[in-house]
Parts: sequence; C-alpha cells; structure tokens
Amino acid sequence: MIGVLSGNTDPRAAARDAFAGALAGFDRARPVLLLGHFDADGLSAVAILVRALRAAGWAAEPRITGKGETPWDEPLAGDLRAVAPGGLIVTDLGTRPEPVLPGAPTVIIDHHVPTGSPADATVVSGHGLVPEPSSALIAWWCAGALGGQADLLWLAALGLIGDMAERFPELDAAEARWGKTALKDAVSLVNAPRRTAAADASPALALLLRGDGPKVVTKQPGPERDALIAAKEEVKAAVEDARRVPPRVVGDVALIRFHAAQQIHPLIAQQWRGRLKDKIVLAANTGYRPGWVHFAARSARGENLVDFLRAHRPAGAGSRYGSGHAQATGGALRPADWNAFVRALGFPDQQVPA
Repeated sequence: MIGVLSGNTDPRAAARDAFAGALAGFDRARPVLLLGHFDADGLSAVAILVRALRAAGWAAEPRITGKGETPWDEPLAGDLRAVAPGGLIVTDLGTRPEPVLPGAPTVIIDHHVPTGSPADATVVSGHGLVPEPSSALIAWWCAGALGGQADLLWLAALGLIGDMAERFPELDAAEARWGKTALKDAVSLVNAPRRTAAADASPALALLLRGDGPKVVTKQPGPERDALIAAKEEVKAAVEDARRVPPRVVGDVALIRFHAAQQIHPLIAQQWRGRLKDKIVLAANTGYRPGWVHFAARSARGENLVDFLRAHRPAGAGSRYGSGHAQATGGALRPADWNAFVRALGFPDQQVPA
C-alpha cells in the first residue's frame, strides 16, 4: 500500500490512517525496529515513533545510521536481516524501489525526492506538499494513530528547524510552548555529533528519547550533553579550516574542494551559497570517507539541483548520487567517477588520484 500525502486535502489524517493500517500488519510478538538518519530530523523522527509506540505498549527499538551507512548496503542490510523484526519503520533515509528488508512489513516515512516506491511497503511521503514537512513532522502526524502526542511536538519542531525550516502551525505551537531560541539551540547541538569524524549520534538520540523539552539538550548537565558540546567544537574547528579554501569558478558552477574527516561539506556549500548567489555551489570533501569523494550542492538561484545532478550524472554513479531535496542535495562518488564528473563540468584540475 502506498500512502503518499501529496494530493490529499488533509495530509495529517492521511498520514495517521496510513500508519494505523500499516501497524495492523506488524507482528506484535517481535519488536518493531525503527531505522533513521542521524541528523536532527531523522533522530527526532525515530525518537517520536519509539516513544509513541512504547507508550502504546509496543516493543520498539531504535537504530540510527552511521558514517556512510545505508540500509540497502552491507553491513547494515545484514544487521537488519539478523534482527528479523516484527515490523520495520524507516525514516528520513529516502525512498527507493528496492525493499529495505524483503519480507518484513515496512513503513517508510520520508520527504526527500523519491527514486521509486518499494512494493509491499507503506510509503508516507511529504514530497510534493507545499510547504514541505520534515520527516519528523510526518512521524508526529503518523504517531497520532497511537493517541495524542502533544508532549512530543518539540521533537517534530527540531526536525523542521534542522532540515528545511518551513513554517507549519505545529512549529508555531512548539515555539510558543518551548521557546524559539531553546529549540534552535537544541538543533545545533543535536546535529553536531553526526558531523564529527566518529559520526556517533547516539548521545543525541539518548537525550531525545528521554527529554521533556529542548532544555534537556541545552541546559541539563550530563555526559550526553558534554558529548554534543565537544562535537560542536570539533565541527566548528573543521569548518574554520575549510572556509579558507577559495572557490574555483567555471561558468555557472563554483567548486570548493577540501580534505576533512568531518561531514562539513553541506555547511561549506551553504556558506558559499550566500556569497555566490548566481552560482551552483559544489563543496567536495575528499577526507570524509576513504575511497570516496562526498559533495554537497546548494544554490540561491532556485534551480532544481536534483535535476542538475541528473543531467551531469557520471556513468559509474550509484545510489549515493543525487538524492535529497531540490534545493539541498549532493552525493558520494568513487574517485574515477568523481574525475569524470568534474571533467564534464570543466574542472579537470580538480580530479583526484584514482
């Protein structure tokens, strides 16, 4: 069953109903596994669903992705097979035609540009809605199938602020209750660990699973909060180094290439986006993961960057290329494919050793 929200007059009710229908097909004799991305949106979506399911009497276990992991690739795919959950909920990791865990009842909650819809899965997608909800907000809508979730609204707000900052009545309500500044500060800390060299977001998830508001992240002393503060300092230092690299410009494209173990290429692309308003900005990181060039694409021109990357897709690019949002995308390429990509764009001097 496909439960896409676009086109529904009441997407909130559509999300709730699709989720309720999917849960009816789960095996309650085994735990539900919740798999999500390790940024503020994915972490908040996982926390909302775990907390709502547990409060309703379900056994629910979270699993967040790590550096370079996707559920369609090993070893994570093997880890999922070993768990054999009673149901699988995947959030903020994209929507592909391939099933995540063949044979398992699956719900996909997402808002990125889909590349297909897997058979035998319930897909609750916010793509195409205007404004576009984050995965965490969609997860909060879905959780309504399990009862009122007003106390978890702050988590949906973290996802909205952390991802696209679209205005929704739910965000207004959360800011009125918990404070705009407190929510923004919490997002900054929650997003930090996944950008570090270790990319361990488990301290952030631990806080979101037990907190009653953003101040559990920003104010309450403890080892998890200390880990978030240290992560933020590590990322800040890496950004300061990378921002000194000047862009190379060819035509409509500006390329900034650097080497950092931290996931800062989206931050660098966003910074240069504001300075090079008439360019498509590509920030490329050769140090994030051995054997890969990771890059982020941003632009202030309003151009659909997913379409831009599709038009310039190198022959060897795989599933890690060109997914995400129309205005915030990127990917990862093996060195030979990166070299073909930058040669075609007019940057032959930006090739890397293959």
